[in-house]
Amino acid sequence: MEKIKYGELSLGEIVASDFRAASLFSKAGIDFCCGGKKTLLQACNEKSLNYEGLEIELNELHNQPVSPSQDFNNWNIAFLADYIVNTHHQYVVKTLPELVFYTQKIATVHGPHHPELIEVAALFAQVNNELLQHLQKEEEVLFPAIKEALKGEAPNAKETIAFEISRMSGEHEFAGGAIDHISVLTNNYSIPEDACNTYLVTLKLLKQFEEDLHIHVHLENNILYPKSLLL
Repeated sequence: MEKIKYGELSLGEIVASDFRAASLFSKAGIDFCCGGKKTLLQACNEKSLNYEGLEIELNELHNQPVSPSQDFNNWNIAFLADYIVNTHHQYVVKTLPELVFYTQKIATVHGPHHPELIEVAALFAQVNNELLQHLQKEEEVLFPAIKEALKGEAPNAKETIAFEISRMSGEHEFAGGAIDHISVLTNNYSIPEDACNTYLVTLKLLKQFEEDLHIHVHLENNILYPKSLLL
């Protein structure tokens, strides 16, 4: 069986080549989207994780067939852009209003005993504002420019792609950092003893939102954006 040395590979490269690694990294608390440029060894050292154990698990995955439905790295990038819009953008647009409402509600009700919820609500309100503008720019400017560049029909498409990706990568850093901070504030979405049903639902939705955002940003930062810059 083929054995790969993963230590010096970046997290983004690893997940781009085999999407199944995302679940391993998520369980280990490793950020493979905004932190995708770090090597696996760096990430393990920072979090005091067992690198050898993770490498064994990654090699076990590598020696099993990859489903074509998850082989994002080999997809046509125009198709990948459409997939991101129809899967992740739609999820974000649907979920943002719910989470803005819920985070504000539990901050109002439980804030006196859990002051961290006030900061969570404020942070998520910022995420809401930033992401809605971000998605709109991708759908109306960046993704159409990528499709035009693929066809070779627009002479300015490459300049548009480079400018938009530079700006949007920074927006990813903000959103990812804010959600990571919410995870820290809530002790990784732990349910306190005095939590009501709304509190429980809110933390569950926040955790789901974080998991979706990690995949969403990974597909853009580590696959779509680099390939688009090579057009």
